[in-house]
Amino acid sequence: MPELFRHPLSQAALWFALIFALLALAVVFLRKWRGDAANDQPDARELLTKFRELHVRGGLSDEEYRTIKTKLATQVDIKLNDTKDST
Repeated sequence: MPELFRHPLSQAALWFALIFALLALAVVFLRKWRGDAANDQPDARELLTKFRELHVRGGLSDEEYRTIKTKLATQVDIKLNDTKDST
């Protein structure tokens, strides 16, 4: 049996299998990590609160805040409607 692993073709096959297994583990890890990162994103209501605070401190102009508020309010309405439809 040890002679089988001394053959260059057998060694190449083993290396290929090892690299393939490591790549598969990396893909699984990255998918899990990306999935967790997607769940960490704040929702529209949290963002609206943060932008409101930024506006109050003077970091956003009235026009910028209105634009952001309009877009985020639309997202909140869509989410609320989806919740109502699913119940």
